[in-house]
Amino acid sequence: MRRHQLQTANCNLLPMIDTHCHLTDTELAGQLDDVMDRCAAAGVRQVITIGTTPADWKECLAVCDRFSNVRCAVGVHPTYCNEAELPQLQELRSLSSDPRVVALGEMGLDHHYDNVPRQRQRDFFTAQLAIAVENKKSVVIHSRQAIDECLAVLRDYPVPAAVFHCFTGTTAEAERVIAAGHYLGFTGVVTFKKTGELRQIAAMAPEDRIVVETDAPWLSPEPKRGQKVNEPALVMHTAAVVAAARGIRLDELDRITSDNAMRLYGMR
Repeated sequence: MRRHQLQTANCNLLPMIDTHCHLTDTELAGQLDDVMDRCAAAGVRQVITIGTTPADWKECLAVCDRFSNVRCAVGVHPTYCNEAELPQLQELRSLSSDPRVVALGEMGLDHHYDNVPRQRQRDFFTAQLAIAVENKKSVVIHSRQAIDECLAVLRDYPVPAAVFHCFTGTTAEAERVIAAGHYLGFTGVVTFKKTGELRQIAAMAPEDRIVVETDAPWLSPEPKRGQKVNEPALVMHTAAVVAAARGIRLDELDRITSDNAMRLYGMR
């Protein structure tokens, strides 16, 4: 089995960080060597893979062992709360000290699908936040049609940092997230033709509060939207659109988002 090392032979490549993807998803898991080769060729130096259920956590750790430039966040996604029990969250306490684990999550509230009772979602959310506070870990927030509810919950749990991943909310919601001191994560959605307001948000957000991500294998960015399976290499397209929205060069956007990602996840 190959163990990938960071490729820096081409110094013209930008050392981008994909701050959120799902390498253990079946769409990617069977082709990880090729996915990571393309990632390195594109200049993406670091990847954060996200665990969404207890069954997923060990797989995430195994991917971190397999690839030297992958770290992970582990938690229970709100739409998967029916696949876990609250006592299983105790394992997050031990995983919090694992150097492969840079954050807890993704966690949060999802009022779009509403396939899990809202109180159950909230119970899992607050339990994970309590563990994050106890262990001084940043958190990855999934919030769909629940921005204000998530912000209200977070006020009671002073985590080191929180990122609202795949942010697709309104300008007013973005302002509230930023005012609370949290980060905004931009995916390929920001590249879509009909998401002009999201590009405006990417333009106005403080530079120390933005990161870029793929959420692979979903949400392939333009001009690769026809590519059914998204992957970390394509984060460059999202970054290019955010850079253009802010009126800066791609290498400057890379510096900003990479510094933010390192700070958010407590990485050197």
